[in-house]
Amino acid sequence: MQRLLMHNPIALAALWILAYMVICLLPLGVVLLHPAPDPRGFWTEFSVALGFIGLALMALQFVLAARVNRIEASYGIDILLLFHRYTSVVAFGLVIIHPLILFVTRPETLELLNFPEAPWRARLAVISTLAFCLMVVTTIWRRQLRIPYEPWRAAHSGLAVVAVGLGFGHGIGVGFYLGQFWTIVLWSGFIAIALWLILYVRLVKPWMLTKKPYLVEEVKPQRGNVWTLALRPMGHDGFTFDPGQFSWLTLGITPLSMREHPFSMSSNGDRGDRIEFGIKALGDFTSRIKDVKPGTKAYLDGPYGVFTTERYWDTAGFVLIAGGVGITPMHSMLVTAAERKDDRPFLLIYSAQSWDDFTYREDLEAFKAKLDLTIVYIPREGPKDWQGETGYVDKALLERHIPHHRGSRQYFICAAPVMMDVVERALFELEVPVTHVHMEHFNLA
Repeated sequence: MQRLLMHNPIALAALWILAYMVICLLPLGVVLLHPAPDPRGFWTEFSVALGFIGLALMALQFVLAARVNRIEASYGIDILLLFHRYTSVVAFGLVIIHPLILFVTRPETLELLNFPEAPWRARLAVISTLAFCLMVVTTIWRRQLRIPYEPWRAAHSGLAVVAVGLGFGHGIGVGFYLGQFWTIVLWSGFIAIALWLILYVRLVKPWMLTKKPYLVEEVKPQRGNVWTLALRPMGHDGFTFDPGQFSWLTLGITPLSMREHPFSMSSNGDRGDRIEFGIKALGDFTSRIKDVKPGTKAYLDGPYGVFTTERYWDTAGFVLIAGGVGITPMHSMLVTAAERKDDRPFLLIYSAQSWDDFTYREDLEAFKAKLDLTIVYIPREGPKDWQGETGYVDKALLERHIPHHRGSRQYFICAAPVMMDVVERALFELEVPVTHVHMEHFNLA
């Protein structure tokens, strides 16, 4: 069974979904097996059921955010974080609806909002709900509120612990269902796992990373305001990776500080002795990459991601569609394929602002000697006497270049969100199978 799942990623992904649903509904199942002796009416019980599911969903968020490799390998970290975001909103809705139903059907429960005189179980519920509200608001509108990433992340974890812990305490205080032995055991297990994952993510894993440091070997300028940051493992063998994957990078500080940034590797995935990243100067952190000195200590948490040609070893070939710095994972795919002497055809459709903005241009041209590689450069405006494509990647351009037999290739897209949306829609209209289209998003935070 284990061997079957390892070689069938779809089956493994379905198994994780099934496990997620079972865990969400498990508290209700335990309640059904051990019902309370004195039922309290449909709406009250329905409200409690929503509260249980909401609390279970909240506890499971710790698993989704913990970067568990076995789970991440089935979906990709971007899909998991998106799912984490949406299910958090669902959990928040259930937690809010839970007391609202009670307030409507049993108006006397409104007295529990009198915080100074309310019993402690009601106070725990109020504080838990407020913590959850603050966590959701600061997450959805973090950029509008101009909250820096590192302080937000620390506060996010703290608010999550408060919300789940006090929510559990509220249920214990009410005691109607959580007064039973098996329900207390079940929820205690949920809370213990959630707390362990917080400790693992915040302390244990960063401490483990300190045992495998890297040193900056080189910082090399590239076209398009991109810098290659080359790292060499110090006292260990580093790691190999599937071309197209990424890692979280901590640079110049201890990983315990939790100030890390995700970047795609741009180097050969088969080489762990030198790992390179292509980083475009766009923000405060990335704009300082050019000033990093060789010898600076760094740490890597990775590799992660399912945006890789490695999963499709039996496909006839690949179509790589990149915009700007989105060429970084494509470069890793191509350099790895070139070193392996891969004989399958590669088509690279590459869009940039100008001819001088095509990052790795010289490398890409050199790959043609080792690969069956066709490159279509698309500057917004071409240089003088330019005979190639110009403008933007759209349906008409793709139709001119992608293979006639659409389903014979795997398509990889990495670009700004607007370009990715346009390309995805165009490929769908050109009848490229949805299962053959793979996308990588720049921003995971």
